[in-house]
Parts: sequence; structure tokens; C-alpha cells
Amino acid sequence: MKSKMINKTSRLSQREPIRLQRRPPSLVNLDMTKHVGRKAYEAKLAKLQVHLKELSLAYQSQRRRGVIVLEGWDAAGKGGLIRRIHWPLDPRGLKVWPISAPTQEELDHHYLYRFWARMPRSGLLVVFDRSWYGRVLVERVEGYATQTEWQRAYAEINEFERMLDDDGVRLIKIFLHITPEEQLARFRGRFNDPLKRWKLSAEDFRNRARWAEYEVAIEEMFQKTSTIRRPWTVIPANSKHYARLAAIEAIIKGLAEGVDVVQPRLDPTFEQRARKILGIDQPSGRKPR
Repeated sequence: MKSKMINKTSRLSQREPIRLQRRPPSLVNLDMTKHVGRKAYEAKLAKLQVHLKELSLAYQSQRRRGVIVLEGWDAAGKGGLIRRIHWPLDPRGLKVWPISAPTQEELDHHYLYRFWARMPRSGLLVVFDRSWYGRVLVERVEGYATQTEWQRAYAEINEFERMLDDDGVRLIKIFLHITPEEQLARFRGRFNDPLKRWKLSAEDFRNRARWAEYEVAIEEMFQKTSTIRRPWTVIPANSKHYARLAAIEAIIKGLAEGVDVVQPRLDPTFEQRARKILGIDQPSGRKPR
């Protein structure tokens, strides 16, 4: 027993240190004019959704786990993106967690507690609509966390994500960026549409008034948490079509690395019985086992 503990301690001490990207992404360098027309968007989206479905089925059959973190400005398009991810998938293979203010029970624990409880079981993909990065964004800007708390959170988050990585969880982090002008236009659209007005709140206006402070917090978040193993993908999202395609492409790329999407063959006994019941002939050139 003592030998096993020593070996485990040795492995932990030999782990590769968390390395930040030399050139992390930045809001400043984004081309906000990127756009995709509807016809091209719909054709490409359909193809990407097939790939996404193949990956989801592979994760289920191989009992893998994946986590997709979505962050971004209010009205940046996270909800629309989530719907395009969710539509083609078996709902048993995907769980979406919309993150809002913590409950009293969650406040009584470390802030990462409520996210540990929402990690995926084997075979499941999980999408976080906002995430633990609230600690260094809204909690920092709005004063819900002290300066000491949000400053130490960068190291806590990096270690938390390394633990997920070490445990075999594939993690993809997406940030959707829009300009203040585009956000205002979308707010107006929501206000003028009775079916979308519920999306708009006083909190949205409060956050918008502190845009510059949020920009500082976002840039520091990229600088201190975009690691070599778990980098941020930052997407210009003034065009919803472009943003959805770019985000789903990034998600597919992150989930697909090292994953065989070829579906396992049917059990021969089941296949033979099913063909007989369904009246489906054996494919030519293939002999039943």
C-alpha cells in the first residue's frame, strides 16, 4: 500500500506543468466583418451536423466524455448555437447546463462545487451555457467575488481543467464576441419582438454599461487560462451564420482528435435475427458468421 502511494505521488509530481499559450487570443485581433450567406450556411451546417452526430454516437459507444464551454457577451448567440448543436443529436447523449446565479447551498461550498456535480457521465457530452469562468468575469466586474478570490481563480481553474483532462474528459472552450453596436441592435430586436422580449433584462443593460470593464476581464481571462492543452477559441459573432459554423467546426475538431467515428459492428446473432424478421437480405459478398 505504501509503495502504491509513493508511485502515485511520484506520477503527480512528474506531471507536465500547466503551460499558457505564448500568443493567447484577443478581442482586438478579430475580423468582425466575417459573414456567410444563408444558402452556403445551410448547406455547410447540414454537413457539420452529420459529423457532430457521428461523434456523439462514437462518444456513447466508446463511453467517452466531452465538455463544451460557451462564453460570450449577452446576445452573442449562445442559445442559437446550442440549438444547432442539439437538434441532430440523440438527447440521451447531450446535456445542456444553463448557468445562472448560485443557490444558497452552492454558495456554502467552493464555487467549483456546482460544476463538479454537473460533469458528464461516461458516453455523454455536456454543454455549459456560461461556466466556472463567471468567477473571473461577472463575479469580478460586479464585485460578487473579492479581488483575492478572483485573482487566485485563474490558477484554480487551470488546475481544475487539468484534472478533467487527466481524467479523460475532452474540453472545448468557445467565446463568442460581438461589437457594442451589434449587441444594441439585437437588444432592440428582442424588445420589439414579444416572443423574444423575455430574453432581455435589466441585468443586460447593467452589463452593457460596464463594457470596458468586461473587456479588461475577458482579455485577462484569455491571457491566464488559454493553455496549450485547453486553449480558448474566440469567434467573431456579428454574423450569426458565420459564428455557428465556426463554433461547430471548432467543437468537432476538439472532440474528434484521436476518436474513431466508425460505428461498432452489430452482434452477429442479433444481426442475423433482425435480417430474418425484417426481411432484409445479407449484403452480397458477405457471409453470415
